[in-house]
Amino acid sequence: MELVHDGVDELVRLRRQLHRHPELRFTEHQTAETLAGKLQPFGRVHTGIAGTGLLLELEGALPGPTVLLRADMDAYPVQDAKTEPYASTNPGVCHACGHDVHMTVAYGVAARLAAAPPARGSVAVLFQPAEEIPFGEASGAAAALLHEALSGRRFDAVLGLHCWPDLRVGTLGVDRHTAMAAKDAFRIEVLGRAAHAATPALGRDAILGLSGIVNMLHAAVARSRNADELVAFNIGTISGGASQSQVAAYAEATGTLRTLDEGTRERLKVVIERVARQQAAALDLGIRFTWANEMPPVRNAAELVALAHAELPGLVEVVDLAVPPLTTDDFALLGALGPSLYVKLGVTGERGGASLHSGSFDVDERCLEYGVNALERLTRAVLDGRLVAPATASVPTPAATADDTGSDTDSAAVAA
Repeated sequence: MELVHDGVDELVRLRRQLHRHPELRFTEHQTAETLAGKLQPFGRVHTGIAGTGLLLELEGALPGPTVLLRADMDAYPVQDAKTEPYASTNPGVCHACGHDVHMTVAYGVAARLAAAPPARGSVAVLFQPAEEIPFGEASGAAAALLHEALSGRRFDAVLGLHCWPDLRVGTLGVDRHTAMAAKDAFRIEVLGRAAHAATPALGRDAILGLSGIVNMLHAAVARSRNADELVAFNIGTISGGASQSQVAAYAEATGTLRTLDEGTRERLKVVIERVARQQAAALDLGIRFTWANEMPPVRNAAELVALAHAELPGLVEVVDLAVPPLTTDDFALLGALGPSLYVKLGVTGERGGASLHSGSFDVDERCLEYGVNALERLTRAVLDGRLVAPATASVPTPAATADDTGSDTDSAAVAA
């Protein structure tokens, strides 16, 4: 099945155009303008979704099931290290997480649906800004859910995909239950008292106190999780102090906790905050502890997992992912709109293989056609009523599965 116009080449050109002109969260103005111009002939386009996002509405001839497709739009704040002609022209900004691919695939599905409209049902295609979320800042998905075009709606299926460098091009990874982990970000601010370095007894050293807190937290998390609980804990930033000749009055650290199980998540959050406060108190230091960006896990609905295994073999090699990664994505919030499925698109071949969030990230562009084929087939299957009831949905027992991609920022599987 070919795309309208120039087939796959049109997708390659669009992906490269988007890759050359990346934009950070909530500033995706040129990206939105490019997409809106290409989507207008297909159906009704809502603009201003979460500020810079778009929602395309495609209607079948008759009422029927409803599907939401989601693609994230924002780039990542990292310098593009590639020398390809389509490398980023925006210094310090790069599509290092594959969102250019996600948008291109969603466009390709929309183009096919517009060229051959479904007999029944409707499809909404959401181009969502601001999936990348720095500490304490807003989620684009959360903002999109407040827009009148989505607020209060319910879909029979919410579908999306993410580039996955750990999988070769031509494969599609399907997680059996959890596609991505919960993430809880935190900030620890330690409040001391300044003094001259020559008279440290007159001060209270915030840097020394924070150093102890960091060490104690790593030990406490390690000893508060069971061997069968997948957990990632990280302190990612530390700052503080004013001079090498002053006892520091202030120091802060930020980090994340990533978990799959809700009980584990709540238990470790209590441990982390309690240990930090106790360690600060033992050193006569003040503390402010803040949780932020608390994101639930991405859960795949059983009936949609079964649908993927039933419909996609022959279009792509379906890889049954038995061990979920500890990456996160605000696609999780869109589960409020209906049963969801978030799949992993293999992108490594002649190009690809570099970690997500790396300036060297790239893809084998054959992945675009595989992504369009897969999401179009799933969308039409839902619209045609081939979605089985959750109670009867089944997934084949896994044989060989992809490698465990549950590591954090050094893994090719890192997303958000």
